[in-house]
Amino acid sequence: MIAYTMVGTRDLEKALQFYDPLFAEMNLELCWQDESSVSYGKGEDMSFPRFFVGYPFDGKTSSVGNGSMTAFQFHDPGVVDRLYEIAMNHGGNSEGAPGYRPQYAEGFYAAYVRDPDGNKLAFVVYPQE
Repeated sequence: MIAYTMVGTRDLEKALQFYDPLFAEMNLELCWQDESSVSYGKGEDMSFPRFFVGYPFDGKTSSVGNGSMTAFQFHDPGVVDRLYEIAMNHGGNSEGAPGYRPQYAEGFYAAYVRDPDGNKLAFVVYPQE
C-alpha cells in the first residue's frame, strides 16, 4: 500500500551519517542519491517501499510534523536494541529506550528515536501469536 515515505532534512550529509548505518543494519540499500535527496530500499524492487530523506521541494527550511512517525517492524527485539544504539551513536535522540510496552499490547517491544532533524522513527516488534 505505501510506495514511499519522505522526511525532510536541513543537512543531507548529516542525515546520511545517521541513516546509512541504520539502513545497513536493516539490510536496505541506498537506491537513489543526488544533491537534494537519498532513498533506501531493495535496489531494483520497486514494489518494496522506499524511505527518502531530502531537502523540501519548495526550498523552504524543513520542519517536523507534530505527531508524524515512521515505524519499522522486526521479529527480534535484539534488532530493535541494535538499531536504537546505532541511532544514539550517530546523532539521534531518544524518545523511548527499547523495552516492552504492554499498554499497546502484551509482547509489544519498541524503541523510539529522533533523527538529527527531529523526525521521529520507531523500531517495533509486534506480539507473536
